[in-house]
Amino acid sequence: MIFDLNRSDGFPDPRFGHSSGFYAVGGDLSPERLIKAYPMGIFPYFAFRQKPIIWWAPQERFVIYADEIHVSHSMRNLLNKGTYECTINEDFEGAIEGCALADGRMGEEFAWLGPELMDVWCELNRRGFAKSVEVWNKADELVGGLYGFVSGGVFIGESMFSLEPSASKLALIHLARHMQKNGGIFIDCQLKTNHLESMGARFISYDEYLDKTLNSAAICWDSKY
Repeated sequence: MIFDLNRSDGFPDPRFGHSSGFYAVGGDLSPERLIKAYPMGIFPYFAFRQKPIIWWAPQERFVIYADEIHVSHSMRNLLNKGTYECTINEDFEGAIEGCALADGRMGEEFAWLGPELMDVWCELNRRGFAKSVEVWNKADELVGGLYGFVSGGVFIGESMFSLEPSASKLALIHLARHMQKNGGIFIDCQLKTNHLESMGARFISYDEYLDKTLNSAAICWDSKY
């Protein structure tokens, strides 16, 4: 079943949705709606220049458990060089702009991260529901990062970018290590890619996913810890 969200501001149980993960159409992108959606594993993903809004809720979730992050030999070497500094939530707007604009993404016909959604995410950040990771080079330039939604001990990743080689990998590793240190559980990758699989991502059931997003304790997101 594919649901119509124009008739309600709530979300039906995704377990009754279409097996493809295509969950619903319609509704809006208000912060209040996204605050309801993300802990249930529901997220909007559609070309922002087109309508209607399309929502997804895959029944198998592709996640990286924080203590299962795979750090390759080459990435260990890069980390040990100290070429980059990683921070958490110090420049959310810069991180989301990087994700939207890197590699000419905004100009693509089917670009999904448009101005309206960026504004909503910045509001979620101001309310404490969204966090970012930033990667800075020696010239204090923002060269990589990611952002996403936090629900309990889970980080629901939305997008990442790299302006220098491996910067997004550094952001992901920094995020996983911060979560390990502070009792976080896993990073939801939303969609499967070979790149994320190589870093330790694997599928879990929707029930396991929901148990963690709804019932796990919130963690500290201060960069100092």
